[in-house]
Amino acid sequence: MHICKKNAIFAPDMERAILIGLITPEQSEERTTEYLDELAFLADTRDIVPVKRFIQRIDKPDTNSYVGSGKLQEIRDFIIRHQHDEEGPVDLVIFDDELSPRQLRNIERDLNWRDNPKDRCEVRVMDRTILILEIFLQRAQTSYAKTQVEMAHLQYMLPRLTRMWTHLDRQRGGGGTNRGTGETQIEADKRMIGQRIALLREDLKRIDRQMATQRQHRGKMVRVALVGYTNVGKSTMMNLLSKSEVFAENKLFATLDTTVRKMTIDNLPFLLSDTVGFIRKLPHNLVESFKSTLDEVREADLLIHVVDISHPNFEEQYNVVNQTIADICQEQKPTIVVFNKIDAFTYTPKEEDDLTPMRRENISLEELQRTWMAKLHEDCIFISAAQKENIDALRALMYERVKAIHIQRYPYNDFLWQKYE
Repeated sequence: MHICKKNAIFAPDMERAILIGLITPEQSEERTTEYLDELAFLADTRDIVPVKRFIQRIDKPDTNSYVGSGKLQEIRDFIIRHQHDEEGPVDLVIFDDELSPRQLRNIERDLNWRDNPKDRCEVRVMDRTILILEIFLQRAQTSYAKTQVEMAHLQYMLPRLTRMWTHLDRQRGGGGTNRGTGETQIEADKRMIGQRIALLREDLKRIDRQMATQRQHRGKMVRVALVGYTNVGKSTMMNLLSKSEVFAENKLFATLDTTVRKMTIDNLPFLLSDTVGFIRKLPHNLVESFKSTLDEVREADLLIHVVDISHPNFEEQYNVVNQTIADICQEQKPTIVVFNKIDAFTYTPKEEDDLTPMRRENISLEELQRTWMAKLHEDCIFISAAQKENIDALRALMYERVKAIHIQRYPYNDFLWQKYE
């Protein structure tokens, strides 16, 4: 891939970027705007400043340049015009979908074409997948997470290496020999990446066995997993419920490593785990690499699906998580749906008079419990983890569901529960 002129993935200065999305018959303008909003949040998480958005209306992504040659020229002209801005030039061009190796090569070639020194353009091209991978590279803390992310990153990069080192081809053999050119730099890089992937794959197999052993040593305790879209407040809930200090931040993918804590409610012990958040278009290689992390979801007895009710598209996020869980788990698991951040939830009431200005209004907990959202799932509850609102009701519901699983697992102890109650 084209190397950024700062020659580092994470430069000390804030990089500036253009965001690019498509409007197609399958994706409306409103949906594209929502996706670009999320892409901007991803960029901010990676310490990138979005400076401009380009949206192309097209029947389907162009196989050569994603947006078409005309729009690509428009993007290049914008970069050239603003390369001497006081805030700094454009460093990155980020596409909202995953680019094929062919698209990536063509876009990098066209945007960095140097026909005239005055029109010199030097930017790095990224897509949504590599942006997420770089965030994971930046935020991975444990050796396990770092190994998982590095492997996913190399698997993505391998077919996308460009022929930018062809001038380093080894020389032909001398002495009148008829040998062809030696190994090119790109071939050497591909070979080294392949060897590194094989080594990481073996490391992950070893770590997977260790993780499986650790899960077995936890005994027969009921296991509860917090799941949900990224940045919905799972880590905040984890800290509140288990009185732990899991890192929590208002950015995407604050948590990459699964954290497991023993928790007790009214003398009933169980294990509570905080898992990596899901997101639209989560890279396939990342899902494969985080197999052991997702095993916490697969092997959980009870799922707590956390939803950020204050997000304008929480319904789509809810569906994305449900689909991801369905792909991970072969069977449907008992689930509690927790609508979090009710302190930030507002709605726009309908006005009979069209001349009356629209306004955003808060809605009380009692009103929320009478809405259609409360009927979305058998077990739904509304809370604010940040404000500690309705947490006792959540604890009581968790107690009842964990107790039911425990009794089902150990029916001969049912009389103990009756005596305790």
